[in-house]
Amino acid sequence: MPIEPGLAEPEIDIRDLPQYDDEDVDAGDGPYVVILYNDDYHGFEEVVSQIQKATGHPLEKCVGIMLEAHTRGRAIAFTGSQEACDRAAGVLRQIRLQVETDKF
Repeated sequence: MPIEPGLAEPEIDIRDLPQYDDEDVDAGDGPYVVILYNDDYHGFEEVVSQIQKATGHPLEKCVGIMLEAHTRGRAIAFTGSQEACDRAAGVLRQIRLQVETDKF
């Protein structure tokens, strides 16, 4: 019996959300996240490079973030204090990627 061709589902690693102590939340300076939205105007390599520049994550993690944003429409690219997230979001915006920071 012939096998019907079909579309392969992309492999997406399920990432656990970061866990924070109650002290971190009560401190008033976190936790915050940078949300990266899907982008149809930049190449994959350019987006991965900018994520790495903004976050300092290893290449493999940056590729995973880019693929999650591409397939799901958005991804958490960075977590940290409000100041650190604002800095990371600013670097991502340098090439006009659509991002937002939000309190987690």
